[in-house]
Amino acid sequence: MSIQQNTASSAVSSKTSKITQSLTAAVLGLFIVGFVGFSHVEAVHNAAHDTRHANAFPCH
Repeated sequence: MSIQQNTASSAVSSKTSKITQSLTAAVLGLFIVGFVGFSHVEAVHNAAHDTRHANAFPCH
């Protein structure tokens, strides 16, 4: 394998890694928002509610 091929392979691997990390973060974020938003468990709602207020994020 030449240096050019090795560099190109490394660039593709790096781009794939970034895409995978971004998609994983998006899926995890959507899961958390969906779980908390539609949860009927009072403790989950209250924890999210208190966290929003602690971060000065309006929710009412």
